[in-house]
Amino acid sequence: MTRMKNKVALVTGAAKGIGAATAAILAREGAKIVCTDLDEQAGQAVADEIANAGGEASFIRHDVVNEAEWEAAAKHAEEKFGGLHILVNNAGIAPESGPIEEKTLESWQRTISVDLDSVFLGCKHGIRTIKKYTAKGGAGGSIINISSILGLVGQPGASDYNAAKGGVRLLTKSAALECADAGYNIRVNSVHPGYIDTPMVKNVINRGVMGGAVVGANEMREMLIMLHPVGRLGIAEEIANAILFLASDESSFMTGSEVVVDGGYTTR
Repeated sequence: MTRMKNKVALVTGAAKGIGAATAAILAREGAKIVCTDLDEQAGQAVADEIANAGGEASFIRHDVVNEAEWEAAAKHAEEKFGGLHILVNNAGIAPESGPIEEKTLESWQRTISVDLDSVFLGCKHGIRTIKKYTAKGGAGGSIINISSILGLVGQPGASDYNAAKGGVRLLTKSAALECADAGYNIRVNSVHPGYIDTPMVKNVINRGVMGGAVVGANEMREMLIMLHPVGRLGIAEEIANAILFLASDESSFMTGSEVVVDGGYTTR
């Protein structure tokens, strides 16, 4: 299992869900992992689990909307593991559903900050760091930005999330072009998951609000399942496998691409 041998990867939001699964699978393929999150206990547990399985991992507390902490996270990767090649911009929030006319500017700005501004900061400091190890004939670099199906299609009550994840989609393309034009040997792609059975989606289910309708958690779960033609929610490892492909040299001819892993959600 050496698809990521000699690579150093930084994964944000690594304490749970897609982030934890991604950190684990990249480590199994030989990458050295920097796990970052606000949840120090859970994030450290993920790093410890990787180490106990024979991998190399470190944890650093990281607020992804704080630029100084991005600089610290990149520096940590260099000092701990000698460089940085892979960045997975995974950290994000799922805000409460509600119509535009009732949404507060404060809640809108919070969603944009965590779900879009953080990706901008990640790309900025990721490119600055990764290019030092890839631009002059080193191993190829890769930035993977986690968007959403709601970065491709609209959903009522999700204006802030739609705007943020749609922004991630086009930010990815701009960053991909800049890196290619500059000769940095860094590819930048986005992943668009459907509803994945993670703690974040469980919170959405428990709220029981979709398109203005309020339902019970069980009914909400069934409604979400019905939106996916394959007849189920996804699991975190399925998204992590797509991220692994984009992080590896197997996707060396892909940049600025959108990888949709949604159980058919956007095909209708």
